[in-house]
Amino acid sequence: MIVLKTSEDVSAWRGKVGGSCALVPTMGALHAGHASLVSQAVATGLPTIVSVFVNPTQFNDPADLARYPRTLETDVALCAEAGARAVWAPGVEDVYPRGLEAGAVVLPEAAVRPGLEDAHRPGHFAGVCQVVRRLFEVVRARVAVFGEKDWQQLAVIRGMVRAERGGALAGAMPTIVAGPTVREADGLAMSSRNRFLTAEDRVRARAISRALRASVYAGTPAEAETAMREVLAEESIDPEYAVVRDADTLGAVRPGGAARALIAARVGSVRLIDNAEWSAG
Repeated sequence: MIVLKTSEDVSAWRGKVGGSCALVPTMGALHAGHASLVSQAVATGLPTIVSVFVNPTQFNDPADLARYPRTLETDVALCAEAGARAVWAPGVEDVYPRGLEAGAVVLPEAAVRPGLEDAHRPGHFAGVCQVVRRLFEVVRARVAVFGEKDWQQLAVIRGMVRAERGGALAGAMPTIVAGPTVREADGLAMSSRNRFLTAEDRVRARAISRALRASVYAGTPAEAETAMREVLAEESIDPEYAVVRDADTLGAVRPGGAARALIAARVGSVRLIDNAEWSAG
């Protein structure tokens, strides 16, 4: 396992492994869910590199950025155990050599129109696209693996890649592969934020996965949304949203199209997101 610091280090590493590679972008504080993504990337047969970078441009709350856990030593150990060949842990100046305001991208509709994360975290997806585009530019991976746990991010990245395929960075855009959500034994989706839950709130948070399971018995999106809110209300959780949306556009569900049930809610002081595949019960 090698830890790389600069974009020049990454270019040199790519040369040593033959050019083609798989990328798993992360913000660190890695857990078993991330390990599954790394293993999925390794299974492609390509040398796998994991980026660990807490991206300041996607946090709309400075306090949230400040308390995001930094655990590089244990992150590197997890990546090595999962089979990665390298970890890229750059500084802000290496990711944004022209400054934080440079490198803005045209956002896909999934980033600006659904009224979900885009509404509750203004500027979040602009920062996500900005950093992911830069990671793709440097690494030039053949495959990039993202988790389904953040389904909206996955949809946004897919939209960005489709838009970039006709642009100057077309050759840097990888194939996007989705990894399934990994859950705790009680159903709670694994998240770096779970560590901030109190013991009481950790129990209450299980209602989120229960609400998603309840949605699958509904015959319409509206009924599914009502069912999710009822389950959450049992634990006094008032969600920011609990909706069923088109899996690709995040807009209204299309007849015969794939759909996703999505929830965002604060449990105590911790904001959690989760989702599940949905079809009329």
